[in-house]
Amino acid sequence: MFTRLSLRLRIFLFFGLLALGAALLAAGALYFGWARAETGVPSAPFVTALILFAFLNTALIAGIWLLFDENVAKPIDKLASELRLRAHSGVDKEVETDAAKYLGDLAPAANAVSATLNTNVVDTAAQVARETERLQAETARLTALLTEIPLATILVNPAHEIVLYDGQAAEVLAQIAPPRLKAPLTDYFDAEGLASAQAKLAKADAEISTQLADLSGERSFNVSLKPLATNGYMLILDAKTVDTGSRSPRPLVYDFDLLDSGQTVDIMNTELRSLCFVAFDTETTGLSPQTDDVVQIGAVRVLNGRIVAGEILDSYVNPGRPIPPASTKVHRVTNDHVRGAPDFVTAGRQLHHFARDAVLVAHNAPFDLAFLHRFAAQMDVEWSHPVLDTVLLSAVVFGTTEQHSLDALCNRLSVSIPAELRHTALGDAQATAEALVKLIPLLEGKGLVTFGDVIAETKKHGRLLKDMNLTPPNSG
Repeated sequence: MFTRLSLRLRIFLFFGLLALGAALLAAGALYFGWARAETGVPSAPFVTALILFAFLNTALIAGIWLLFDENVAKPIDKLASELRLRAHSGVDKEVETDAAKYLGDLAPAANAVSATLNTNVVDTAAQVARETERLQAETARLTALLTEIPLATILVNPAHEIVLYDGQAAEVLAQIAPPRLKAPLTDYFDAEGLASAQAKLAKADAEISTQLADLSGERSFNVSLKPLATNGYMLILDAKTVDTGSRSPRPLVYDFDLLDSGQTVDIMNTELRSLCFVAFDTETTGLSPQTDDVVQIGAVRVLNGRIVAGEILDSYVNPGRPIPPASTKVHRVTNDHVRGAPDFVTAGRQLHHFARDAVLVAHNAPFDLAFLHRFAAQMDVEWSHPVLDTVLLSAVVFGTTEQHSLDALCNRLSVSIPAELRHTALGDAQATAEALVKLIPLLEGKGLVTFGDVIAETKKHGRLLKDMNLTPPNSG
């Protein structure tokens, strides 16, 4: 019956009920006090009546507030979250209207607006998809062509960070450390030799040839440095002198926005979408970070608000003890899988290098980070990275009354987790990365633009999870 009334009338009835209830309670309290006075009870009957009225009136107001909160306030919050989700993250599904059934025509109207916007977005997306398909086909041809050329190509910005690398370059870099965009060249090559080559390039202002040693100093590469008219330079390695395996085609990995990238000075005042993130996950022998061990690590890099295709870390980890069958039932990692795999100290160092100068992102970060901190001394590294937890980000965007499991979050964001990848380290890391990419515009829509803005907001939800940025974070 109430769903057929107008929204204004329903709100009026809320407060009309409050006024009527208060009047009835006042009358009842006065009657109670008058009755006590007539019986000659030696007390202050009207004081008693006042206390009774105050108590009952408070209970009435609390009851009316609960009704208002459940049927008006919460639905409005949920509807706002739903609209932001569709406005900022491109989620293509109907607005849920059941929770807002007492809000009159508001929910259906919001759904109509959302449907219209979705139709326009779908049309635009179809055009973008056709163009993207054409570009992907051209990129595939270019990749196949570059694979046949015995040169490894790396594009470097003025800050000497990697902007692009091809398949051959990926093979070369992988023999030194995991390849990654925005990584300084000094993470792979001898710093002194690089500085000398860069000085020579700046002086000549033309292509130069030289030799570069890797970080270990055990391998040397014949290289050419070619300056670019649009800032930065190309670093070309003679792949014929380097064992790059079968030279199977690998996609070009690039982000040309990095050509204009500058060094991060204060991460707290840096825009969220301009940061580099590493979403990671671990699978373990059990649920105790103090006594259990890691059996698998997965990580995915996110840069400039986009997942970097091809930059992943996926490794089994030998825990040095049998994996309990109950744990294997969850993550499907067996003792055969980890036989011959690196131990956690070695795998942890790989993750540390992969996440250098990045913000670590995890779903329920305190659990995964506990393992890293526990073995930090043995790894000989410091896990001082700034941290974002998608549980807390979910609470900031959708409110604390919602479910914040990874499955619930991905369902709200229309992030699909294939069943065979759920509860695998890389699968969950990929899902966390995709959720982060969709959460960033939602956070920006709420006015949380910088990393510091987000951290200040997540700290308000400490009752859900401990925030891992206990001290002002640095850039790792």
